[in-house]
Amino acid sequence: MTSQSAATLRSRLVEQAASDLEENRRRQQELADGITVLKQDEALLTDILNLAERYKGFADPSRLPEQLQDEPVVAKVKRTPAEASARRSAGATRAGTAAKAGAKGKSRQPLLGDLLMDLLGNYDEPRLAKELRDELLEKHPDRNPTPQVVRNTLESLVAKGRIQRHKQQRSVMYTVVQPNAAD
Repeated sequence: MTSQSAATLRSRLVEQAASDLEENRRRQQELADGITVLKQDEALLTDILNLAERYKGFADPSRLPEQLQDEPVVAKVKRTPAEASARRSAGATRAGTAAKAGAKGKSRQPLLGDLLMDLLGNYDEPRLAKELRDELLEKHPDRNPTPQVVRNTLESLVAKGRIQRHKQQRSVMYTVVQPNAAD
């Protein structure tokens, strides 16, 4: 190999390394932005859960507090075009439509947690989140939660002590807490 070809090869490798490094930095920034958005979503959902817990005992929906006019709306969160396109899906569109229909006073769907509890109650053995989601999609074709939403809902039920988590190697399975086991 001549010194000229070695220099050419070295300069190409340096350019490639610089390009890879720049791409890594860009990707890290995208991920950091995504984490920020997820933390904001988590804070909002935590607030919603806290409000839901506070008003859980109200049987009359007219007594629930209304959203204030100056209160922020989740849809107004600024996202980069890449994040916006990544978050769009048929399930999200359908869920948004269902939420709007529920807000207008039409018949409300049962909560996802209640549906999952009903499905889990049909089994004595632990079930995977994927199995529960598949069964939910089969029995309730109008519902289309993402696998992550199902897992989050199941983990919320675990936190409330309504179901138990069982880990087997890398799998996580769930069962309903038996009333006598809760004592």
